[in-house]
Amino acid sequence: MAKKEKTYAVIDVETTGGRASRSRITEIAIVLTDGQQVLDQWSSLVNPETYIPAGIVELTGITQEMVADAPKFYEVARKVVEMTEGAVFVAHNARFDYSFVREEFRRLGYTYTRKQLCTVRLSRQAFPGMPSYSLGKLCPRLGIENAARHRAMGDAAATAELLHRILTGDGEEETAEELINLGIKEALLPQNVSLETIHALPEEPGVYYFHNQRGDVVYVGKSINIKKRVAQHFAQKTDKGRKMQQHVHDITCEVCGNELVALLLESHEIKRLRPPINRAQRVRKFPFVIHHWIDDEGFIRMGAEQVNAARRKQLQVISEYPKIGHAKNALARCVEQFELCNSLTTGYKSSGPCFHFHLKQCHGACCGREEPVTYNQRARQAVNRLTTVFEEDFFIIDKGREQEEASIVLVEGGNYRGFGFIDKELINGDLDALRGVIKDFPGNPETRRLIQRYLSKPHKARLIPFSSSSEAEAIWD
Repeated sequence: MAKKEKTYAVIDVETTGGRASRSRITEIAIVLTDGQQVLDQWSSLVNPETYIPAGIVELTGITQEMVADAPKFYEVARKVVEMTEGAVFVAHNARFDYSFVREEFRRLGYTYTRKQLCTVRLSRQAFPGMPSYSLGKLCPRLGIENAARHRAMGDAAATAELLHRILTGDGEEETAEELINLGIKEALLPQNVSLETIHALPEEPGVYYFHNQRGDVVYVGKSINIKKRVAQHFAQKTDKGRKMQQHVHDITCEVCGNELVALLLESHEIKRLRPPINRAQRVRKFPFVIHHWIDDEGFIRMGAEQVNAARRKQLQVISEYPKIGHAKNALARCVEQFELCNSLTTGYKSSGPCFHFHLKQCHGACCGREEPVTYNQRARQAVNRLTTVFEEDFFIIDKGREQEEASIVLVEGGNYRGFGFIDKELINGDLDALRGVIKDFPGNPETRRLIQRYLSKPHKARLIPFSSSSEAEAIWD
């Protein structure tokens, strides 16, 4: 059988700004090629129906007067569809151009999906070691002329020539094919899922759902790049990959704006839906606990152990964990912080002073040097610390799903309470306004650990402490 020839639609757009959700296209150009020579080309100015910022005018030379009588996007949409139908969408930084074209179609109520190829990524593989892979610096090094830089046809034509240079290199056609297919062999895809389906997924943080033919959710996952992670699932020849190939019929997703909200939503959805393909991770049960009791001498003692349902009912459980190491580490931190006795926090009592007493980290409850009344004051503080996990109430303010939006995660009473989204302009220190956007979600030991782990990493989120008697201060820079 003869190999089917590909058609590439090399596209460049000029825009009013850098984000598709709030900016518009001012010019579009398409160069059709078979990978070796140009087959057709077309370009048009586009009336963005909005103001073009001065900086953009200076960069592109496209003025408000130039687009005043130009067709609006809906008037050129059919041309775009016809020229790109069945072709691979190619652009230098394809994510940018594709997001703008797709968003313009979305505003018209049309879902635009095409296989994509990014010549930035392709250039990195074909020409390793270049100081820059921007179109303006890469083309001169390769001897590719572009007399109309930052105009749609000039950049599209230069990108088409760049594509030709790459595809004529040894092995580069196979590299391009792998990038187009996101590393997936189409034979491994479920019957009802195409590469176009995966290419249409957002490259944003969020949660994705795999559905079977009845519409039931069979798998839930999260990623900081939904499209990339979903593609990885179907590129893997594993037992889980085979299950997905067999059972997945459709894919949906929910954009979350940032990793923390995606983690929290994924945790909730796995416990709510209990998808059959998900592994036992996301441990639904937490069989390891820290519990406390009062011994015959009146001391509050604590221990960490694995319990079943019957044993759990007999204990005064303070906190629960998926692994014994997590429980022991949490207890050890409290022993150190509150200078508790090692003998009274390990489930057994020694006959003499504990090791911590010799290090002067224990006050002597183990050897008659401290009375229960004073020891128990610190032990109760440790119990409260283990119970609440978080010592204060706070909001976590982070990126939202759009540029103008922020996400808000609420931790109150020592526990995770839920999350929501709010327009940045409405963030003014009013606690009631922040609480009003929170959608309630149940907290559990896993969500507490997700928040703790997230806050331990460097990121741009804002943590805003508050109390019931005080208002949040300046919240957003």
